[in-house]
Order: sequence, then structure tokens, then C-alpha cells
Amino acid sequence: MIVIAGTIEIDPAQREIALGKAQPHIDGALTQPGCEAYTWAADLNSPGRIEVFERWTSEADLAAHFEGTHYKSMLATLGAHGLRSADVSKYRVDLREPVYDGDNKPRADFFTA
Repeated sequence: MIVIAGTIEIDPAQREIALGKAQPHIDGALTQPGCEAYTWAADLNSPGRIEVFERWTSEADLAAHFEGTHYKSMLATLGAHGLRSADVSKYRVDLREPVYDGDNKPRADFFTA
């Protein structure tokens, strides 16, 4: 699994407009093969910040997304609304477990092999 996570900074006066215009691209990405999650949300503690979270099944699915219309349209939308910077990383996840164990207690450790 691949997780994309990070932040994008845009003109604070345009953030809500940009997120509204981005919604069709987000919805489109969610229809792509291998896209398990694709969420962009306003950071309520920073006026121009957008939090990004995506989850992809494979590198091939992510590569297809990067070549597709939804990704390219998203870049154009952000550029048109005062894109200032982006700090977004990709992570390959080799182990995934629930945060809460059978007793509903949160665990920071990984308890299976």
C-alpha cells in the first residue's frame, strides 16, 4: 500500500474556493483503480493550508493517477488559486494494523509479525 500525506499552502483568501473547485477532481480520483482514499481538507489552524491524504493499492495505480486528467486538473486548479508551496510525501506501507486492540485500548506498538 502507498500513502500520500502532507500539506499544500495556497492564498488563504482562496482556500475555500479552491477546495470547492477541486471537489470534482477529488471525486474523479476516487473512481480510479487502486484509489482507496483521497481526501483534501482545510487545516482549521492555518488559513492557507490544505491537508492531503491519499491511499493507493500499488505503484502502478499511483503512476496511472499521475498521468491522468484528475491529477493534472488538480494541479491547474491549485495553480489558479495562489499555490505557494507543497510538502507532500509518499510512504510505502508494509504492515498495517488497527490502532485499537480487542479491548478497545490504543496501541502504539505493532503486535503481530
